[in-house]
Amino acid sequence: MRKLKLLPVLLGLLAVASVASAAPRYDFIICANVNKGYVIGSKIVTTNGLFRLNDAGEWIHFGYNDSTITGAAFDPRDPSVYYTSALNGLWAPLEGSVTGRMANSWDMTEGRDVAIDPNAPDDVYFCFTDGVGFTNDRGLTVQRRDHGLPARGKFTEAIEVDRTTAGRVFAACTAGVYLTDDAGRNWRQVLSAKAQVNDIQQSPHDASEWIAVTDEDGAWLSRDRGLTWTQIKGVPSEHALYNIAFDPTNAQRIVIGSWTYGVLASEDNGATWTTRNAGLPENPRAWRVGVNPNTGRLYASIYQETLYHSDDFGRTWQADVLAGSLVNRFVSVPRVNR
Repeated sequence: MRKLKLLPVLLGLLAVASVASAAPRYDFIICANVNKGYVIGSKIVTTNGLFRLNDAGEWIHFGYNDSTITGAAFDPRDPSVYYTSALNGLWAPLEGSVTGRMANSWDMTEGRDVAIDPNAPDDVYFCFTDGVGFTNDRGLTVQRRDHGLPARGKFTEAIEVDRTTAGRVFAACTAGVYLTDDAGRNWRQVLSAKAQVNDIQQSPHDASEWIAVTDEDGAWLSRDRGLTWTQIKGVPSEHALYNIAFDPTNAQRIVIGSWTYGVLASEDNGATWTTRNAGLPENPRAWRVGVNPNTGRLYASIYQETLYHSDDFGRTWQADVLAGSLVNRFVSVPRVNR
C-alpha cells in the first residue's frame, strides 16, 4: 500500500522535472528597426532597438529606442548588463539608466558589432568602420586595439570571441579575417578575402569549426580553430552573403542570408546547399537569418517586408509579426538562474 501511495508523488515529481527540462535555456533577442515609411521629421512614432522573444511567442521591446543599433552583447554573469553598437558608437551600461551612455570618443563612431569574452567577461570588444575598440571597465575608457589590422581595409563588420579561450578574437574586415590571441593587442591575418567579410561565426557544436561569409568571395570554412580556411563548394560567390547561422538544436543545419539568393540552407553540415525561398516574397532580399536556440525555428528578415519564420528549416515560411521590420542581428543569451 505504501508503494501505491508513493506512486502519485513520484509521477508528480517526474512531471515537474519534465516541465523544468523543457523550459527555454536561452533568451532569443533581435536588434531591429520597425520603421518602414518613416522619414526624418515625420510624426509617425516607431519602436526600434532590442526585442526579446518571450515564452508566449511575443516580441517584447526593451532598452532604449534607437533605429541604428547593429549589435548587442550581454554579460554572462548578469544578462541585465549589456552593451550595444550603434551609429554613435558603443553604448555601455549605466546604473539606473535605460539608455546607458555613449562610451567612445568622436573618432570611434559607426559601430558595427560588439562582443563580450565569456572567459573574461569584463573584456568587451567593439568594432566599427575603422577598426576595433576595447574596454574592460564597463566603458569608462575605450581604447583602440587594432595593431596588425591593415592601414586600408580594416572596416570591421563583425567581431566574434572564441568561447574556448580568453583573449582569442576574430575580426571580419574588408581585407579578410584577422585573429588576435592577446585580447586585441596584436592582430594577424588568417584569411585573405577579395571583398568585405560580412560575418564570422563559431559552430555551437564543434568549437574548432568557423564559417565566414563575404560580399563577393563566397563562404569560407575552417576546421582548425580559424587558422586555415577553404572556400565552401556549392555556395555562390558572385554576390553578397550577409550572415551565417548555425542551428544549435541540429548539428547538420547551417543557413546563410543573402540579398540576391535569399535563404541558402544546408542540412548535411555544409556539404550541399539549396535555396529555401518558397513562401517568401518574390526575389527575397534576406537581410539576416537566425535560428532560435530553444526550438530550432528558422527566421529570415526580408528587406522592406517583415520577419518570417519556418519550422521545417526553410521548406515553408510564414510571416511573423513586426511588419516593416529590418533585423540587424540575432542574439542568443544563456539564461542565468538566480
